[in-house]
Amino acid sequence: MQLDLLVHQFKKKDTMAFEKLYDMYSENICGVINTIVKDDALAQEICQDVFIKIWNNCESYNASKGRFFTWILNIARNAAIDELRSRSYKNNKKNLSADYFVNILQHKEEEENSTVDTKGLRKLVKNLKQKCVQIIELLYFRGYTQKDAAEELEIPLGTVKTRNRSCISQLRENMAVR
Repeated sequence: MQLDLLVHQFKKKDTMAFEKLYDMYSENICGVINTIVKDDALAQEICQDVFIKIWNNCESYNASKGRFFTWILNIARNAAIDELRSRSYKNNKKNLSADYFVNILQHKEEEENSTVDTKGLRKLVKNLKQKCVQIIELLYFRGYTQKDAAEELEIPLGTVKTRNRSCISQLRENMAVR
């Protein structure tokens, strides 16, 4: 079936036309989305949402402004970028807790069996104040922005920036002592 006819039928809410267009384009659209979000399952979910969106907004496609595939691709790209910018995506990326690493440092019985790298990590974090451990955990282990860390800790943004600088300085000093 000719693409123009297929798109025309699609715009008239023909489900068979939709299925054929989905079969034609879904793999490529999911691939593009995946290159942006770097998560197969999330890319599949966004791809499904994109096809629902184009079904619901099929009348907005205008052939004089570009190819049908380009129209879908732009919707998919925007949806993927919107997902990256969303709060839920950022929160899902904040799942690595420093507790694992800090707890390694606090168990003496494990010290004998630990690797050289773990012992080095113990020395680096050993002399840090709890405030520094919090800031380092949020900014470096969990991927928070400084603004997000300020909100999480309920302190001013300037305080987060100052603590971050002083904590990094303290880590550098700890590294120099090593």
